[in-house]
Amino acid sequence: MTQARVPYPSLDTPCVLLDMDKLEANIKEMSRLATEAGVRLRVHVKVHECADIAKMQLQDGAYGIEVGPVGQAEAMAEEGIDDIIIAHPNFYGVHKVATLKKLLSKPTLKVTVVVDMFEQAEGISQTGQEVGRKVPVLLKIETNRIADGGTRFGVLPGEPALQLARKLSQLKGIEFTGIYAHEIGGGGTREGVERVAFETAEIMSEMAKMMRREGITINHVSVGASPTFRATCRWIKEGKFPEITEIHPGNCVIGDIMYMRSLGNTRESCALTVLTTVMSTSHPGWAMIDAGYKTFGSDSLRAAGDDPRFSWRGMPTFGSIQGRTDLWLGSLSAESAHVFYMEPEPRRLSLGERLEIVPNNATLVINIHDTIYGVRNGVVERVIPVSGRGCGN
Repeated sequence: MTQARVPYPSLDTPCVLLDMDKLEANIKEMSRLATEAGVRLRVHVKVHECADIAKMQLQDGAYGIEVGPVGQAEAMAEEGIDDIIIAHPNFYGVHKVATLKKLLSKPTLKVTVVVDMFEQAEGISQTGQEVGRKVPVLLKIETNRIADGGTRFGVLPGEPALQLARKLSQLKGIEFTGIYAHEIGGGGTREGVERVAFETAEIMSEMAKMMRREGITINHVSVGASPTFRATCRWIKEGKFPEITEIHPGNCVIGDIMYMRSLGNTRESCALTVLTTVMSTSHPGWAMIDAGYKTFGSDSLRAAGDDPRFSWRGMPTFGSIQGRTDLWLGSLSAESAHVFYMEPEPRRLSLGERLEIVPNNATLVINIHDTIYGVRNGVVERVIPVSGRGCGN
């Protein structure tokens, strides 16, 4: 982590800024709610991919971290993080198996993997036996419904999950430790999000009881996503779902417009912005900035349809401009973008003016940058490397 006490407007643009006050407030909220509920917090780092930010979360009470692919686990382990869940059950291929074996060869590193098929577990079992170590394994349970935004991967709850858990418990080289779910959906309404959170917690709690009645030992039952973790923590605090041991929210520590739409964060709590410069004001209807989809990615939130928050004159939004609700980021090219004036008598932008823009999808933005600049009160406080960039294998 590089210290750099310089005013951030002097940075070359475009670049990615992270408001340290907002980041710290988001980290503290996650930790506080988990502590009050008496449930472990394991932070998913897929959005920020930064070991420095992960360490801030661990220092504030997180129990460990979670990543998507195994390559991300390797990047975080190299930075000294020693308790990692790998959420994607993709261990086919020589390279992925070799990376897992390398991680398992570190005696102080705890690596837990998630599976949803016996065939995946067989390869992990063989790897564990080769390194002389039992690999902790979680079974992914599919709790999502197509009506709530689609499904991902996971074995169906009930008898299919029970049968697979029995088989996993008999494999050499692994230790079957529990069950895992990552819920999605809710339709962007408070009622919908709370329903999804409740249904997921209920399914997982019943699944844990079923396995234990069958004599299957499990000590890990995890749920949670950015939109749902607050509701989940509240119900656990109220005494519901004591079977749940761990939650794993991710993006709400950073925030973006996509997760704002799904109620994972508020617009005010979004910590990440893209700093851009106005490079042309020649047109009466719009100005051009020096950042396009090579900076923002290309997520236009078209799924929002005609929602006026995300569509203007038939154009989707590509981000929200700080302090200027009268401007619309409505068209991206590779290295530039149109910022449209929405008012008939606009307050026009000036050549060289700086704009900070909250992106639609923070994951895409961070993944195409090597560095994030942590700022406080208009000053760059730290330079944060994106540790896991390019490690999505």
